[in-house]
Amino acid sequence: MPDVTKTDVKADAVNPADPTYPDLTAQSKPEKTRSLWGDAWADLRRSWIFIISSVLIFILLLITFFPGWFTSAQPILGDLSKHYLQKPKLGEVGSADWLGYDQQGRSVYARVIYGTRASIAVGFGTTLVVTLVGGTVGMIAGYFGGVVDSILSRLTDVFFGIPFLLGTMVFLNSFPERTTWIVIGALGFFGWTQISRVMRGAVITTKQSDYVQAAKALGASTPRIMFRHILPNTLAPVIVVATISLGVYITAEATLSFLGLGLSGVSWGNDISDGGNQIRVAQWIMLYPSIMLSITVLAFIMLGEAVRNALDPKMR
Repeated sequence: MPDVTKTDVKADAVNPADPTYPDLTAQSKPEKTRSLWGDAWADLRRSWIFIISSVLIFILLLITFFPGWFTSAQPILGDLSKHYLQKPKLGEVGSADWLGYDQQGRSVYARVIYGTRASIAVGFGTTLVVTLVGGTVGMIAGYFGGVVDSILSRLTDVFFGIPFLLGTMVFLNSFPERTTWIVIGALGFFGWTQISRVMRGAVITTKQSDYVQAAKALGASTPRIMFRHILPNTLAPVIVVATISLGVYITAEATLSFLGLGLSGVSWGNDISDGGNQIRVAQWIMLYPSIMLSITVLAFIMLGEAVRNALDPKMR
């Protein structure tokens, strides 16, 4: 009987030629670490609030850019033979008669569809303006501090002390015809203060981080530090505030139009104002623009809430 040593047993037990034998020479791949934005996106994909709001906003954007896909009627052409006392034909979905007509014989459904474009344009345009202006002012004030911070903070306090709607109304009252750009400029002129304060606080906290101090010690320029190291790490709270504020600006535009100081063209606020005079006999003139306005504002507020929950570590 051949002598079997312990070495031979081990060699037979562990056979490198065996396909089931693990490759000990292969290096294990390091686990891929995710950033704050990666974790936030993973949380958003599992959030039903984000999914519902995204679907609603996607539909609103389709209506904004392609209103002809949803109705062939024109919102400004009136037919006096279509009396507003004729009840809506709810069974004819998508037709000009679907939601009835207003006092001038214009299709309520067509005006609801085309009014989406005005509200979405004002909301996104104002949000872009206040984010750029407020973010720039807040970053400069928070980074440089001292006298610069004092001057910009007092300027922010002055604008913050002006009532938002009242200041916008006074501003718009000086224009005989109020286009979309004029309304965006008026809302942005008085609405940038909140973004500025949020950005300033985030910059003050971020500039004390070790990586910022290391960049200064290595001689990095001020623009490089601000845009490469500070800005990416201060965007999270700004994005949350901007997303929620977008719905607020849409509401503000509708309020101004309701008061006769908003857009001069097709707008949900104008239709709500016109329908208020006939609310006892033709409620649909005011009802359907109000429902559309509520859905739009709710969609953006839900989106902002979902983004806040995903980006705020305390909410995890």
